[in-house]
Amino acid sequence: MKKFIFILCISSFFSSFSELIAQDSADVLEEIPFDYKTRSPIYDYSEKHLNNTDTIPGFDSQESKLKITGTIFKSDGITPAENVIVYIEQPNEEGEYNLKFENNKRYVEHRAWIKTDANGQYTFYTFIPGSYRHSKELRHIHPIVKESGKPEYKLNTLIFNDDPFLTKACRKKLKKKDVHSILTTLKKEDMFVATHNIVLKDDNQ
Repeated sequence: MKKFIFILCISSFFSSFSELIAQDSADVLEEIPFDYKTRSPIYDYSEKHLNNTDTIPGFDSQESKLKITGTIFKSDGITPAENVIVYIEQPNEEGEYNLKFENNKRYVEHRAWIKTDANGQYTFYTFIPGSYRHSKELRHIHPIVKESGKPEYKLNTLIFNDDPFLTKACRKKLKKKDVHSILTTLKKEDMFVATHNIVLKDDNQ
């Protein structure tokens, strides 16, 4: 049973150690590049100029609106990181991924991109996703980060402190792994608000 809890916790969480895909450019598409179908979705934004705030599709119609805001720091944990792109994608309110196609590439509908400002700050307007029916899967949001001149990489999956499936055993495992991406949400007026700061990887790691 303990082994099952560990697998459930970790499998729904640790996406941060996947292989890096070495791409040094996040320029907007002017024509479809040769690796469009296989490259990370962090490069598939359509805006010519990203800013530090973005809203996920379908935000206005959601009951559990969520504002995630925070600061991204360089690996020293002190210096704000400017011009860092962060991409998120997530399931819908039923815990399922709404999949769509563009230029024959499948993508998740509920997604968004930001680029940090001079103070390293960012804001996403999204919603609290659901858990997949008949499962004990944690509610989750997947982030990917891209620094200028460096390959993108996945961050630890964002999960929620009030998730009933986030057990004591799971919390203990995450603490042991020194993972700190559990969102604590507070209700303010018509939406939930969470703060999540990010420290970028050290190049030597």
